[in-house]
Amino acid sequence: MANGSLTGHVALITGANRGIGRSMALALAGAGAKLALVARDAGLLEAAANEARKLGAEADIFPADIGDESQVRRIERDVLKRFGAVDILINNAGINIRKLLVDFTLDEWNSILTTNLTSAFLMCRSFVPHMKGRGYGRIINVTSIMSHVSFTERTAYSASKTGLLGFTRALALELASDGITVVGISPGPIATEMTKPLIDNPQKNAEFLSHVPQGRWGQPEDIGQLALYLCSEHASFITGSDILIDGGWCAQ
Repeated sequence: MANGSLTGHVALITGANRGIGRSMALALAGAGAKLALVARDAGLLEAAANEARKLGAEADIFPADIGDESQVRRIERDVLKRFGAVDILINNAGINIRKLLVDFTLDEWNSILTTNLTSAFLMCRSFVPHMKGRGYGRIINVTSIMSHVSFTERTAYSASKTGLLGFTRALALELASDGITVVGISPGPIATEMTKPLIDNPQKNAEFLSHVPQGRWGQPEDIGQLALYLCSEHASFITGSDILIDGGWCAQ
């Protein structure tokens, strides 16, 4: 994608402080987008913003817990004041707790559903009204291959990501006539901080990669480049879809 292809557009990215979110932010920064970066950790968020600024992008941080309705309303107010309307909204924030269903507490279950699913609802409810009537809009929800397949110890995570996929499809239909596309990206095995416990465990790493025909982990930059394409004018006819980027896992 040519540099400058997103010049003039404002992109808000949640979970932008590391991993996939950071890579998507930097990919969009390199294409000229202005960035509103959201996450809980202000220090890591500022580091990501500084990397974007080195690429020539205008970037600012908005630390918050996006599972909290009042904090999302604050972000809405602050981002609109700083940048004006958002053109691109990427709901990427996510957490995972790996344990058997019978060992889950209700608080743990709720924390995953709130961060992975409810936050996307809150962010879209706040920012979609400002996206309408502009002739262009992009919403990307980072789902997961766990929306399509699953493992043991993934009940809450799979439930949240499958719910996010259904949310993506329904919202795409609601916004189709507004020129706003809504697309899911389902990453497979991507080497990030979240997957580090698997990568660092030789047995679990081998078991995980046995499901991947390419036999390797993907990189966060792979997701960044896909997000960049989906935000471009070339992807204006793609909506309501979920794009797997998984090394062939779900083709089996």
